[in-house]
Amino acid sequence: MAVFVALGAFLMTLVGGWTAQRVTDRRHLVLGLAGGLMLGVVGLDLLPEALDAAGEPVFGVPAALLLFVAGFLVAHLVERLLAGRQAAHGADEHAGGRVPEVGLTAAAAMVGHSVMDGVAIGAAFQVGGGMGAAVALAVVAHDFADGFNTYTITSLYGNARRKALAMLFADAAAPVVGAASTLLFTIPEQLLGSYLGFFGGALLYLAAAEILPEAHHDHPARSTLLCTVAGAAFIWLVVGIAG
Repeated sequence: MAVFVALGAFLMTLVGGWTAQRVTDRRHLVLGLAGGLMLGVVGLDLLPEALDAAGEPVFGVPAALLLFVAGFLVAHLVERLLAGRQAAHGADEHAGGRVPEVGLTAAAAMVGHSVMDGVAIGAAFQVGGGMGAAVALAVVAHDFADGFNTYTITSLYGNARRKALAMLFADAAAPVVGAASTLLFTIPEQLLGSYLGFFGGALLYLAAAEILPEAHHDHPARSTLLCTVAGAAFIWLVVGIAG
């Protein structure tokens, strides 16, 4: 049953990526929506789950929040190091100075997160059918956002369309792989919470430092802002229904 539900996540991810691909003539709206979706996923989904699961505080601060900050800083450091390496080799700028490898790394992180989504589905069905159905609803609904964001991030950093599609298909297959893996092992809750905190910080960096500024750079329109708000509101709706 868990693997069957994960196939629904596979299809929803592809729909999200297809939507991002089809509206490239409204790039600022796509980026505004992607930024809002990412903000909603981090603040309303990943971080609350991480705080619940990541264990005891470290020197007065919840471990999930420390890892959240670490994820943000690591994402910033990786981007700066890759940009510095490109400049040192005299490479031409891509996508307004963005480094394609950063987009691929970010998309790979999205794929990793989708694997964990599949693991969550499998683990929930092990607990019971009702729990499995609730988690499956949440995962399938927000996998539209995952597919949308994976394609958008890969393309934003100047990668070719075929690479963006390859990362999209990898992200779509990841929940199926994750769900199937629960037949073999179970990930400790504290480790899962730590991962969610770290990944949330990296995702927030991409949304706040890269995607949203780019969305408003050439088109500081009210419609772009509304798309950002709509993206965050959509995730709130998904979390509320799943809860």
